[in-house]
Amino acid sequence: MSYADKVFIDMCRDIIDNGTSTEGEKVRPVWEDGTPAYTVKRFGVVNRYDLSKEFPALTLRRTGIKSCTDELLWIWQQKSNNIHDLSTHIWDSWADEEGSIGKAYGYQMGVKHQYKEGLMDQIDRVIYDLKNNPYSRRIITNIYVHQDLHEMHLYPCAYSMTFNVTKDRNSDKLTLNAILNQRSQDVLAANNWNVCQYAVLVHMLAQVCDMKVGEFMHVIADAHIYDRHIPLIEELIGREPLPAPTLWLNPEIRDFYEFTKDDVRLDNYETGPQMKNIPIAV
Repeated sequence: MSYADKVFIDMCRDIIDNGTSTEGEKVRPVWEDGTPAYTVKRFGVVNRYDLSKEFPALTLRRTGIKSCTDELLWIWQQKSNNIHDLSTHIWDSWADEEGSIGKAYGYQMGVKHQYKEGLMDQIDRVIYDLKNNPYSRRIITNIYVHQDLHEMHLYPCAYSMTFNVTKDRNSDKLTLNAILNQRSQDVLAANNWNVCQYAVLVHMLAQVCDMKVGEFMHVIADAHIYDRHIPLIEELIGREPLPAPTLWLNPEIRDFYEFTKDDVRLDNYETGPQMKNIPIAV
């Protein structure tokens, strides 16, 4: 069984059995028919994955590794806030007529800040510190910028990454660990998508900074399952899990800005059938 499957099954079971409902309360999201989209939720879900042991892709259903990597690079590499730069359509509901999602996600990553070492954006600062100050406890990105929230078409869900470097006990090789902080997550639609894409990010940064991958921790403040998703979740977590796949990352790439979605692949990836036409609340 993939460890990611176990984590996902246990989390979903806990949300459904022990979570609290928002039914009847004032909620922002609605279904396509205008009906309020209520959830069952758990506060403060924390999941840990050891990336040195296996890649955390679900086998209960397939996670599109190239698509989720494409979105990751759209934000972290292209630093774009325009859906025309993205090959998928997952952001279409939040874009204006020009394709912009406002001052959100990639826009914030591309804003340059003045440091004593010079002018850098958040991504370049992370890479600079991992290479030059690996034991710094200040290697953090944050895109939840309050003065710009009114110009974001969707407030950032996955809003902060904290990187922490440790030394391998058996060698001088450094190990890259990371924490993803997420204020809110639609568990069915986005959980393993986010886990995979940020696990890929850790692998990419470790490779270009000559490090090993270590632990990836995913912290979700509001982990929720929408009311119309509960039967789908019950069917999904009732499936038989399969062994974890293996991540292939192009070993020739030494510059983060040279990665493309085609430099990522999951080998020996066997999964259950895909779930189609999942309703999405907006």
